[in-house]
Amino acid sequence: MLSKRAKYAIKTILYLQDHVEDKPISAKLIASHENIPYKFLENILRDLKTHQLVKSVRGAEGGYTLAKDPSEITVAKIMRIVDGPIALTPCTSERFYESCAECNDEETCRIRKLFAEVRSEMIPILERPITTLKEK
Repeated sequence: MLSKRAKYAIKTILYLQDHVEDKPISAKLIASHENIPYKFLENILRDLKTHQLVKSVRGAEGGYTLAKDPSEITVAKIMRIVDGPIALTPCTSERFYESCAECNDEETCRIRKLFAEVRSEMIPILERPITTLKEK
């Protein structure tokens, strides 16, 4: 399940993408327009800034803008920044692999095979640039 933190981060990036030509946007304005608790958003923006997806501008006209071209930002990247691994089981994660303590044999584990297949179908969709998520 997508965490609220990841969902809010995606909504924030999409909002900034939709207003890329505007001046920097305050966290309060983003929180208000996207119905995100302000304090929660501040923490998310800090993570996005640390990972160079957004940049902040200080001052009366300050706020946040995208630090990268939207075509370089993917939902998968945002999810990994905010939540870590995307895989539904630790033994199917490519970047954060962990063996399952209760598993006797990963090669024959039917659960692992199923979730590896789910992951292989899901990741290409999440790796699309956010620019593909245009409003209708």
